Amino acid sequence: MTELKPDQFEMRRLESLSNTIFGVAMTLLAYDLPRAAVFSSAPGWSDLAQIYSGKLAGLALSFIIAGVFWISHHRRLARQPVGSRGAVILNLFFLLSIVLLPVTNGLYANYPMASAVAVLYGLHLMVIAGLNAWLWWTVLGGWRQEIMASLFPLLVFIPGTIVAAFAPQVAPFVWFIAFGGLVIRRFYASPAGTDT
Repeated sequence: MTELKPDQFEMRRLESLSNTIFGVAMTLLAYDLPRAAVFSSAPGWSDLAQIYSGKLAGLALSFIIAGVFWISHHRRLARQPVGSRGAVILNLFFLLSIVLLPVTNGLYANYPMASAVAVLYGLHLMVIAGLNAWLWWTVLGGWRQEIMASLFPLLVFIPGTIVAAFAPQVAPFVWFIAFGGLVIRRFYASPAGTDT
């Protein structure tokens, strides 16, 4: 590898940090799940459904969101072997937004019908998606399929968060549409060999 300039950073080191942060954050999503001590006796199916149904749905949503953004982050860093100080700082803010995901997920899993909590969770999803799109823009520097695919979740999380203010029980169904970005990427896929 060529000699790095003083204001350049090797992005594979950031990739190692990001893998650790995503792994820990995705594991901590399960921290707020009820433990066996919740039950005074052996639970039945209805007891299990009552205790876990909403919490598992919140965990699944956040885990899938984190996974999709991990894939995007990994693909983006693969295209940027060397980055500037600004790119590293922006990536660190993106990783901070991932670190905070277990916090907002815990609130949302415990109070899914509270509109303030649902809006806070939606705002957090918007920040994650916005930082992801901004990072793609800095790497590619123009409109390409990755930019469109990275903007799609943001364009879904915005109305989903507005819905959360008035109908928090409907918001998760809107937020799940954000995974359409994966479909956009496949639909507009580059010819074989031109997309890395």
